[in-house]
Amino acid sequence: MVMILLLAACREERKVDVAASLNPKTMATMTTKNISTLISDSGVIQYKIIAPLWKVFEEADTPYWLFPQGLYLQKYDPYFHVVATVAADSAIYYKDRKLWRLEGNVEMTKVPKDLFLSERVFWDERKHMIYSDTFMHIENATHVIEGTGFESNEKLTQYRILNPEGIFPINKDDI
Repeated sequence: MVMILLLAACREERKVDVAASLNPKTMATMTTKNISTLISDSGVIQYKIIAPLWKVFEEADTPYWLFPQGLYLQKYDPYFHVVATVAADSAIYYKDRKLWRLEGNVEMTKVPKDLFLSERVFWDERKHMIYSDTFMHIENATHVIEGTGFESNEKLTQYRILNPEGIFPINKDDI
């Protein structure tokens, strides 16, 4: 019995270097599940973000936030009333460029009844622009507009379809 214990104690110890196989540029520096967070500017709440999964890649060559399972965002006025919403199947925020890329079923709403639907939408915070290079469907109280390519200010008050495919008037009595 003593011989077996001595043989087990004398075996060579192997070290495993776990850190050698890790690449900080491709690893999330933070992973958060089931988030609901408020974003403020100068002490005034501007946005609420809700997402099932949020991954932050701070060490990547271009740092970014990833919302692979979708994102829901609410925009507030100074009185904390919701003035706009954004929902997407997935989203990426390029931190240094201050650029959002929303993918999948992207749905944006603006008070009172404006609805914007697309497959991909970009929001450039620096230029205060929202744009898309894919099909866009827009509904408001007076008409429906569809087409490919879209440009707007970030408040969605001045927008245009680059390649319109139809403008359909709506009878207000039918709404």
